[in-house]
Amino acid sequence: MNILIIGSGGREHALAWKLEQSHKVKKVIVAPGNGATGKIDPNNLEEVSDFCAKHNVDCVLIGPEEPLSNGLADYLIKTHPNLMVFGPTKDAAQLETSKSFSKQFMKEYGLPTADFVTVSIENVKSLDCVFERLPWKNSVVKADGLAAGKGVIIPKDRAEAINATKSILEGEFGNAGRTVVVEERLEGYEVSALAFVDGISYKRMPLGKDHKRLLESDMGPNTGGMGVVAPVKVPDEVDKKIDEIFEKTLRGLADRNIKYCGVLYAGIMVVKNEPYLLEFNCRFGDPETQVLVRLLQTDLYDIIYSTVHQTLSKCDVKWSTKYVCGVILAAANYPKSGDKGSPITIVTNGGRVLCVTSMAETLQEAREHANEVASGIEFNGKQFRRDIGKSLETFTPSLSYEASGVNIDEGNQFVEDIKTLVKKTLLPGANQIGGFGAVLDLKTAGFSNDSQLVVGIDGVGTKIEVATHCKNFAGIGYDVVAMCVNDVICHCAKPIAFLDYFVCGKLDRTMATEVLASISDACVEAGCSLIGGETAEMPGVYSTHQWDLAGCAIAAKESTWPMLPLSSSIEEGDVILGLPSSGLHSNGFSLARKVLTVNDVKYSDPLPWNAESTFGKDLLKGTRLYVKTVLPLLTSGLVKGCAHITGGGLTENAIRVLDGNSDVTLVIDCSKWKPHEMFNWIASAGPVETKEMIRTFNCGIGMVLIVDKSKEEEVKSKLSSSKEQFFEIGHVEKSAEKKRIRFINEDSLFHRDKYLTQRKRVKVAILISGTGTNMQKLIERSKTPDSNCEVVLVVSNKETAGGLKLAASYGIPTKVVPHTSDRVTGDKTLAKVLKSYGTQLVCLGGYMRILSPFFISQFPSRIINIHPSLLPSFKGAHALQDALDFGVKIVGCTAHFVDELVDHGDIIAQRPVMIEDGDTIETLRKKIQVQEHEMFPNAMISVAANILSE
Repeated sequence: MNILIIGSGGREHALAWKLEQSHKVKKVIVAPGNGATGKIDPNNLEEVSDFCAKHNVDCVLIGPEEPLSNGLADYLIKTHPNLMVFGPTKDAAQLETSKSFSKQFMKEYGLPTADFVTVSIENVKSLDCVFERLPWKNSVVKADGLAAGKGVIIPKDRAEAINATKSILEGEFGNAGRTVVVEERLEGYEVSALAFVDGISYKRMPLGKDHKRLLESDMGPNTGGMGVVAPVKVPDEVDKKIDEIFEKTLRGLADRNIKYCGVLYAGIMVVKNEPYLLEFNCRFGDPETQVLVRLLQTDLYDIIYSTVHQTLSKCDVKWSTKYVCGVILAAANYPKSGDKGSPITIVTNGGRVLCVTSMAETLQEAREHANEVASGIEFNGKQFRRDIGKSLETFTPSLSYEASGVNIDEGNQFVEDIKTLVKKTLLPGANQIGGFGAVLDLKTAGFSNDSQLVVGIDGVGTKIEVATHCKNFAGIGYDVVAMCVNDVICHCAKPIAFLDYFVCGKLDRTMATEVLASISDACVEAGCSLIGGETAEMPGVYSTHQWDLAGCAIAAKESTWPMLPLSSSIEEGDVILGLPSSGLHSNGFSLARKVLTVNDVKYSDPLPWNAESTFGKDLLKGTRLYVKTVLPLLTSGLVKGCAHITGGGLTENAIRVLDGNSDVTLVIDCSKWKPHEMFNWIASAGPVETKEMIRTFNCGIGMVLIVDKSKEEEVKSKLSSSKEQFFEIGHVEKSAEKKRIRFINEDSLFHRDKYLTQRKRVKVAILISGTGTNMQKLIERSKTPDSNCEVVLVVSNKETAGGLKLAASYGIPTKVVPHTSDRVTGDKTLAKVLKSYGTQLVCLGGYMRILSPFFISQFPSRIINIHPSLLPSFKGAHALQDALDFGVKIVGCTAHFVDELVDHGDIIAQRPVMIEDGDTIETLRKKIQVQEHEMFPNAMISVAANILSE
C-alpha cells in the first residue's frame, strides 16, 4: 500500500512516522519534496493526479488547507475512482476556508457559537457605526478566508478592533480579507476537539489545548500555535455537549448533501461549563498532530481505510492514557517573518521550525522533558515557550464557584444596588428585609386577628424575549407584579407583600437593576411591600443571555369581606363589565412573536397606526394594575365575581367565576368594545382566527366583573369617579346545555381589512397514486404559519386512491385523471387541470406513473420527487431491494427535480440511513419514510422560496 501525504510540515511528517509503523503500508511519500520522487505542487491538481498514477499511489492524505480549498479531493476522486482520498471535498472544506460560511452554518444548525456580524470592503468607511451597533463589548476580528493561521486578531478595545478590521479589509491578508467576521469575544478556556469523520459517524480524539500566543503567560501576538498538550480533562457535561456539536455538524452536512471524509477540528471555548464553537478546521491541526499521534494506539492506516469506506463506526480507535506535551521552536521574527537557512542539525525553513514532543505519566513530567530537549537545540534567534501546559497542571474548571460561572461579588454588589429600590416599597406590617425570610404582621398592617392570607404566583413568559431583544426593561416589573396581584384581588384580598425570582445564565447588573426598579415602582403602585426575593445565576442551565422572571404576591383579607367568587349567587340577568387592558399584558407572546416572524416584521419597525412608535414599544407596555380601582368594589360587596384575563384569554379566564354546578352561561358581546390596534394587526397579519384570538389574548379586556343588575349603576358610578374606563360587555343567562361561556358578534371584534397582509405563496399541486403518506406531510407543512406554499389541488391517476379522501378532509380540491393508452394524451389533460388551478410547483407524492416529456416541458424545473435511495445510486421502483442485494451499508432518500430521465434531475436534498444488524427491507423502509416525511416538505418550501425570489 503506497500512501501519498500532501504537505511537508511537521504535521505531515508526524503522520508519515505513524503510518510507517503499519505493516499494511509499503511506502509513504511526503510531498512536496525533493527526493527521488521529485517535487509536487499541491495546488496543481493535474500534477498531483499524474503523480498518483505514475507512482502507483493507493491512498492520498491531504494535510494543508489550501489544496482542500482548491478542490484537490474532488479532483482525485473524479480522476481516480479507486484511489482512497482522505480529506474533505471543496464544499465541505468551506467550514474552514470561509469564516462567514462557517458561522452561518453554525447558526443554521443550532451549533453554540458567539454572536457575530460580517463586514465587507463596502463598510470600511462606516466601521465606527458598525461597531457602535454591536450588542457586545469586546470583539474578535477574523479574516474570512485562509490566512495561514494568522487571520484571527484579538483586540484589546473597540478602537483596536476597528483598526484591525480596516487593516484586513484593506489587504493585510490579501484576498482572505475581502470579508471580515467580527464576533463577540468569549471569556473561558479553550480546547481543541478533533475527530475522524466518515460522513455518517465520527470518532473523537483526546481533547488538546493549543497555545496560540507567541510569548509565555499568553502574551504577544497570535500565531499558528506555539505548543499543545493532551489529553485535557473537562467535566462530563462539557464532554457530552462537545459530542452534540459533532452530531449536529454531521446532520447539517448530510442535510446539505455534503459528504465529509477526513478529520474535523473544532476549536472550542468553554464558558461556564458551556462549550462554544469558535471555528472549524477541516484537517489535522498543527501542532496538535505531533502530540496526538504519540497517543494513538490503533493502526492509523486502519482508521483511514474505515473512514474512506464509511465503516468508521466499526473501527475500534484506542488511545494511550499518558500525557504528551509538544513545544514549538520558532524562528526569530515569527510570526511576522522567519529567518530561513539558519543552521541546526538540519536547515530551518523559517516560521515554526520544530516541534519537540514528550510523553510521560504526568503532564508536568511531559512538559519538563520537552523543555529540556528544546533547550538543547540551538539555532540563531530560537524562541519557544517554556509554559506549555503549565496552567493545566492544576487545571480544574469547577474548583471555585466563580470558575463554574457564578460571580458572587457581582451578586453581592447587585443586592447593594437595589436596597434603596426595595426600601421605598416597605409598609407597616411588612417592612422586614435582609433575613432568611420576612415576618408579616397582619395586625400592624391593619387587619383583624381572624383575617386570612391569599397567595398568588406567576411569571412573565416569553415577553422577556422581546424585552431582551429591545433592551427595554422599564415595564417588565409591572408585568410580574401585576400578574400576581391582579390574581389575588380576584379573591377579594389586599396585596401586602411581594417577592421576586430573577434567574439568569450570567448576571448583568445594569439590566437586573432596571428590572428590579420596575418591580419596585409596580409594588408602590399596588400598595404592597417588596420584602425580598431570589436572584439566581445558573450557568449551564441558562445560556449567557438567557434569563427568567417570576413573582409571588401575598395578600390578606378580612373575614368580613366576601369570599369571592360568589359562584352560587351568579344568576340570569347579572351584568358583565370589562375593564380595558393596556395591551397584550403578559400573555400570548409566543403567538405574537410568531406572527411578527412570518411577516418579517422587526421590533424596531414603526407601527402602521402610529409611525412615532414601534412594535417593540407597543408590545412591551406594562401590564395594568387594577388594585386601587377594583379592590374597593370587591370589599364593599358590590361584585359577585372578578376574573383576571391572563393565559387562556377571555375563553378560559372569565368562566373561573363559575363552579362546576353552575347552570348559567356568560354571554360576551364582542361588539361592545374596541380592542387595541395591536390585536387587530395580529388577527389580520397572522392571520389568526377570532376563536384563537379570544382564547389566547385578553383582546383588550384585562379584568371582568360580574355585577348584580341592581348594583350596576353604583358600580359604574364608582368606576367613573375613580376615572376607570369600563365596558358593559355582556350578561348572564340560563343555559340548559351548561355551556359556560358564549361569544356573540365575534365577526365585529377585529377589523381584519385594516392590516391584511397578503403573503405571496406558491401554488402547489400534488400527484398521488395511493394512500398519500408523503402528501399528508406536504399538506401539513403548507399550513404552518411560516409556509410559503399553498396546496391548491391533489390529483390521482386512480379513482380508488385513499389519499383523495384524506386530501378532501383538509379542504383541498381533488381530481382524478386516469391513464390513457398513450402517455401524452393523459398528460395533456393532467397539465390542463393543473394550470386551471394556477399550479406553480408539482410534487410527486407517490405517483406511480412516468411523466411524458410533454408534461415536464409544461412545468420546467417545477416538478420535484422523493426517491428511496441516495441517487444517483439505485434507481427505479426496486431501489431499496437493489441496494440490499448489492450489499451497501448505507441507504437513504433523495429529493430531486424531475426531468425526462427516470430518477434523474438535480438533487435538492438527501438524508442517509444506516443499515444496522437485524434490519429488514421493511424496517429500513420505515426508517427511510421518517426521513422522507421531514425532508420532502422542507424541499418543497426551499424550492418555493427560489420561485418567489425569481
